[in-house]
Amino acid sequence: MAGLRFRLRQISRRFWFLPAVMTLAALALAQLGTWLSTNPGTNDGAPTWLYGGGVDGSRSILAAVASSSIGVGGTVFSITIAALSYAAGTMGPRLLQNFTEDRGNQVTLGVFISTFAFSLYSLRTVTGGDEGDPFVPHYNVTLALILALCCIAALVFFLGHVTSSINTTRVVNLLAADLRSSLLTATEQTDPEQDVLPPPGAEFWARAETLSAKKGGYLQLVDHEGLVDLAVETGTVIRLLVRPGDYLYPNSPIAEGVPTLPDGIYSRLTVGTSRTREQDVEHAVRLLAEVGTRALSPSTNDPFTAIDVIDRFGDALCTLEDREWPTGVHSSDGEVRLVAATSDFGGLVDTMFDQMRQFGAGAPAVSIRMLEVFAVAARVLDDPGRRAVVTRHATKLRDDALGATRNADDRVAIERRHRAVLEAAG
Repeated sequence: MAGLRFRLRQISRRFWFLPAVMTLAALALAQLGTWLSTNPGTNDGAPTWLYGGGVDGSRSILAAVASSSIGVGGTVFSITIAALSYAAGTMGPRLLQNFTEDRGNQVTLGVFISTFAFSLYSLRTVTGGDEGDPFVPHYNVTLALILALCCIAALVFFLGHVTSSINTTRVVNLLAADLRSSLLTATEQTDPEQDVLPPPGAEFWARAETLSAKKGGYLQLVDHEGLVDLAVETGTVIRLLVRPGDYLYPNSPIAEGVPTLPDGIYSRLTVGTSRTREQDVEHAVRLLAEVGTRALSPSTNDPFTAIDVIDRFGDALCTLEDREWPTGVHSSDGEVRLVAATSDFGGLVDTMFDQMRQFGAGAPAVSIRMLEVFAVAARVLDDPGRRAVVTRHATKLRDDALGATRNADDRVAIERRHRAVLEAAG
């Protein structure tokens, strides 16, 4: 069931989904307008603002609205996609994904397409001359004029909206919001009274049966509740060897079961061709890190964007101050039933800063800012293990930066920031 809901959410985010719904609604509305115009009695006492022209005028209006809406919509979106493709070379493919998943862009496209479909469908009902008794769908023509005004408003909105969406800071903020949401979903507030069962030891899994992947692809979603229910029904304990974001290679081991391997494990795992941010925290980190590393490439040379990314990573680290990382152990009635592989704080920080350190070692401003962020995080984080992770990255950064920095003042600044991290970590 969780996999089905996940698929439905993925479909609802597609660029075509909302425009398709709006187009179907427009066709239904066109049919309703035609019925109102043909049903005797519905035109009695019709409002004065209703279109009252003849057959030729109705055809001209509907044809003009249909041709202009699809022409303007197609031209504007084609040019926009070309501009976004060029900008994505600097900010990464996430920019295009933001564009296609943005509801404002989807509604704008839906307005143009639904107006075209409504006008074209209504045009077929206009008759006169050699075609028989004259008929004008007055309601449809009136609504087509209103939709034409909506197209103008949508065009003005879209031009302003898409201009701001290409802004690098906005892209960074969107990715940072995704990262923060993923972290809050993946972690929970520390509860000293919570009783967490430990996972079984290595000797327990020595007699486990192994499940292999049927096909290649990224693990996108794990139905933990469904796996726990399956384990309870079959009286087994399941351990997942992979986590969301891992690539499943064909015939590679992905799960174990003790004392037997129950059927139905694979059906509770959603595998696709790309990573998603539903349960994959490191994917959200990687998307933001990609913007930072692209900014540090020689072709772009934009350290200010890299510093923006580093600040957002510092925000994420400080958000984890009092939040507990999941153990992956799921129980039922006091018995361990599922042990799921999870990300940890160390892996998260590695994904954040390893590539940023490697690409930014030759930029003293970036290295200094990264060390300043480490110092703040070391003061905020309470767990000694997490402070040790931050200190380890600060030391690696200090070593790489000193090796790539010749200026004596820059080297002194780097050393001073590194000592501040060690003092903050205690």
